[in-house]
Amino acid sequence: MSLAFFQPRILLAMLIGGGVLYGGVALNSPLSYDSKASNASSTGALQNGTANGNIPPVPEFVVTHLAPPKVVKGVYMTSCIASGKKLRAPMVALVDDTELNAVIIDIKDYTGMISFDAGDLRFVVNTRGCYIPDIKEFIAELHQKNIYVIGRITVMQDTVYPKTHPDAAVKRKSDGAIWKDKKGLTFIDPGATEYWDYMIDLGKASYAVGFDEINYDYIRFPSDGDMSNIKFTRTGTTTKPAMMKKLYQHLGEGMHAAGIPISADLFGMTTTNTDDLNIGQVLEDALLYFDFVAPMVYPSHYPPGFNGWKNPNNVPYEIIKFSMDKAVARANKLEEKESGWMGSTGSPQAALVVATTTAGTPASPSPKFIPTGIFANKLRPWIQDFDYGKIYTEADVRAQKKAVYDAKLTSWMTWDPGNKYTPSAYDKE
Repeated sequence: MSLAFFQPRILLAMLIGGGVLYGGVALNSPLSYDSKASNASSTGALQNGTANGNIPPVPEFVVTHLAPPKVVKGVYMTSCIASGKKLRAPMVALVDDTELNAVIIDIKDYTGMISFDAGDLRFVVNTRGCYIPDIKEFIAELHQKNIYVIGRITVMQDTVYPKTHPDAAVKRKSDGAIWKDKKGLTFIDPGATEYWDYMIDLGKASYAVGFDEINYDYIRFPSDGDMSNIKFTRTGTTTKPAMMKKLYQHLGEGMHAAGIPISADLFGMTTTNTDDLNIGQVLEDALLYFDFVAPMVYPSHYPPGFNGWKNPNNVPYEIIKFSMDKAVARANKLEEKESGWMGSTGSPQAALVVATTTAGTPASPSPKFIPTGIFANKLRPWIQDFDYGKIYTEADVRAQKKAVYDAKLTSWMTWDPGNKYTPSAYDKE
C-alpha cells in the first residue's frame, strides 16, 4: 500500500501545540539545561541610581519554563502566525479562553530554516517572512498565562543542511545525486549520525529561549517520490526500524541528559500496524525513548475501507477510538515486557485472578499483570480540526476528543495547517 495517502502534514505551503513557572517552584521533572539565557542572574536586577545621576542598568531578560502539565490540550501555531503580535493574538485568546493549555510552534520547518535567531550560525534563520523576532518575549507572555509551549522540529525534511553536508542527504541510485521527493524536497539519510547531534543542539538552543518541550516530527524515512531510484548510503544495510530506533535512543539520551522533555510525532497507522510501514516507525520504539508520543490519527488520512469503514472521514470517533485503544494495549504490553514480569505472584504488579469452572467451583487462581500506565500515559494523539475530504465541524472535533477520553487517555493536540480552528469545539475554561 502506498503511503502517499497518509501524508502526516498537508498544505506545506501554509507554514505552519498548566504547569508551574520554573524557578522557585518544584517541577514535575527536573529541567537542568544550563545556559546563559535560561538562568537568572543577580547582576540583572535593577539597582538604585546614584546621586550623580547614573542611569540604572536594564534588567537582564530571564527565561522561564513550565513543567509538563499532567493533561495537555494543545493547538498548533505556525511560525508565520507567531511572527506578529496582531497575527497571533486571536489564537492566544483562543487558548487563554478555553480548555486549551498548550501551543505547538514551529522551530524548524520542512525548508530546514529556523523561525528565530538561535545565536548559532549553523542554524539558518528563516528569511522568507516566517520569522519570530520576539520569541523570548512571546513565550514569556504565554507562560504568564500558564500556557505550555512546545517547539516543533521537522527532522528529516531539510533543504538547508545538505547544502553544506551533501553526504548526509538521501541519494539517487542512478547517479548518486541528491534525491528529492515529489514536492522537490530533500531528505536527510537517517543514518547520518552527525545530524542526530545537530538535532540535539537545536533542541537545546530552543529550550534556552524558553520552549518547554521539543517535539520531533518527520522522524522517518521518506515515502513519496521516485522510490525506485532512492539510495540510503549512510543507512547502508541497517534495516529502517533498527536505524530509527538508534536515532530515537540518541535523541532521548542527549535531551534527557540536559533535562529537556521531548515528544515524537508518528504516522497514525503505527498504532494498528506492527510493521514499520516501510518508513522505520514502530510505536514501541518511540515509547521507549520519548517522554510523549503523538500518533497523527487524522481520520481523513486513513484509506477507504480501513477496518471496514467505507469513508473514515465519516467516523471520526470510531477511527480514533479504535486506533488509540490499540495503542494503549500495545503500550501496556510493552510495560509488561520491560518490567521483566514472567507471571510471578511475587511481583508487585501481579494480581491473582480467580476464575470459575463450568460447575461453578473456583478454579486455580492465576496471576495477571496489572499495568501502571508508564508507557500508555505517554500517548498524546494529534486530532483533526482541518477540512480534508469534508468540512470538519464542531461535532467532528468533539467526537475525536471523546474518543481519546474513552480510550482511557487524557491528552491530545489539534492540528490545522491554516490555523483556522473551530472555537466552539473547545470548552470554555
